[in-house]
Amino acid sequence: MRDEFFNRRDFLKMTGCGAISIAIYGCKNVAKKGGEPRKQKEIEPELLPIEDDPNLPRVLLIGDSISMGYTIPTRNLLRDKANVHRIPENGGPTIKGLEKIDEWLGTKKWDVIYFNWGLHDLKYTPQGGQLVPVEQYEQNLRKLVKRLKATGAYLIWASSTPVPAGAFTGKFPRKKGDEVIYNAAAKRVMDENGIAIDDLYGFAMPQIEKLQKPDNVHFIKPQGYDALAEKVAANILEALKQAGKLK
Repeated sequence: MRDEFFNRRDFLKMTGCGAISIAIYGCKNVAKKGGEPRKQKEIEPELLPIEDDPNLPRVLLIGDSISMGYTIPTRNLLRDKANVHRIPENGGPTIKGLEKIDEWLGTKKWDVIYFNWGLHDLKYTPQGGQLVPVEQYEQNLRKLVKRLKATGAYLIWASSTPVPAGAFTGKFPRKKGDEVIYNAAAKRVMDENGIAIDDLYGFAMPQIEKLQKPDNVHFIKPQGYDALAEKVAANILEALKQAGKLK
């Protein structure tokens, strides 16, 4: 399940792979004890870097596995209009965002940043509580928004997509309805900062049965992610127009 995120340094220590090997080959073959090769999962194509067209504006997607699912179709919809990058991993919860945000933003200019955190924050731990309680989630978002605003990019917040009733089982339990609470907290932060909101929750909910799996937060391929991508791309395109970045 792509819902997990990992610490890259720990992964390097665990596998013994160099950063170049991971970037190019996805650390496909790692020696077992005794010298036999052991296959490792290749990096998903949406996580691989893209090459910029210097004549086009630069867009950054930040988000979890839902974001990963709509990255490539969004990129396809905005071909010849924008360089659509994304962070090179699952964005996880806000606590991971605070740790990684400077690395993800890098040093180059971004024209639009489309971002979300939430579905990881509201997960329940084996101890029974949520990974990041909503009060802390709201505080974390304020810190992240402050950092994102410093880039000068046009910012778009995506509301977290629905949690189905069947998601309260398995390795990463989530409770239906918690996303509404977390989205409300996020909306307070975005409204305070004048940040545009793309309501993916409101978009997906009326058609959820044909777009989303019934037992976890992920969407059906390809129609679920293609539908999200159309909404995401339209919002990014409008932002680029408002920012005067389209010819």
